[in-house]
Amino acid sequence: MENKNADITAIVLTYNEELHIRRCMENLLQLTDQIIIVDSFSTDKTVEIAEEMGIKVIQHKWPGNQAEQFNWALDHCTINSSWILRLDADEYLYPDTIQEMKDSLPVLPPEVTSLSLVRERIWMGKRIRFGTGDIILKRVFRTNTGHSEIRLMDEYIVTTHGDDRLLKGKFADDNINDLTNWTMKHLNYAAREAAMILDDEYHLSSPQNIEEDESAKRKQKKVYAGLPYFLRAYAYFVYRYFLRLGFLEGKEGFCWHFFQGLWYRMFVDATVFEIKKKCGNDPEKIRDYLAMHYHIVLK
Repeated sequence: MENKNADITAIVLTYNEELHIRRCMENLLQLTDQIIIVDSFSTDKTVEIAEEMGIKVIQHKWPGNQAEQFNWALDHCTINSSWILRLDADEYLYPDTIQEMKDSLPVLPPEVTSLSLVRERIWMGKRIRFGTGDIILKRVFRTNTGHSEIRLMDEYIVTTHGDDRLLKGKFADDNINDLTNWTMKHLNYAAREAAMILDDEYHLSSPQNIEEDESAKRKQKKVYAGLPYFLRAYAYFVYRYFLRLGFLEGKEGFCWHFFQGLWYRMFVDATVFEIKKKCGNDPEKIRDYLAMHYHIVLK
């Protein structure tokens, strides 16, 4: 049976991803030869490696978040395929997922306009199976039917119409940078998440319509946000590590649940606490503080 490429364009956003870009491109080339990298003027060998592999690279200044960068790519890049895949440079599709997409995309009924996949976490080389449950993300959609909601992080693909289907196959989030790099990146994430918590409380930006399944996830986060600062981070760690059996993952699992489930959440709370101490309950002061100290502009 002919194992031809799928009718899909993969869009990958990059900035200094030389450790991941070859692995990501080799993986995607098993699915399609229609790949677009939108790079934010990397200073390492990301672009050099991609171009050596024959991948198209388009440079565009980083607008401040992945959502706006991805939407820019949808609006300005030439896309000739019926489907679009969004993948990060440190992610890859499993072989059975690639085959499933090749088999299913040509025969999906017109009413199916998007596909979701389960994301698996690889941490320190170990697949983390316990502690957080399945993370389901919409990553594939028909061309001209979807865009990313404008959000500082945890952005969601919104489709204009049609049904979503969950694939059996999964994809991996496998960042191989060292712990220092992970920590610095999550300090940035903590500022963004703190800004979103403050936005929910003080309505600092314009509300957006989100789809029902994603709205349910946001409701869970609001329940978490209603718990006391700092205590909720400890409770979340205990929930993940003990009740959801995260301890079964060994030393790697302990590090993952401690750093991502406790340390990171604690830092988010500390950031919110600090901003409130400096700005009180004044939305304008909070908005200005976020812009001045974290370069986060809420619209």
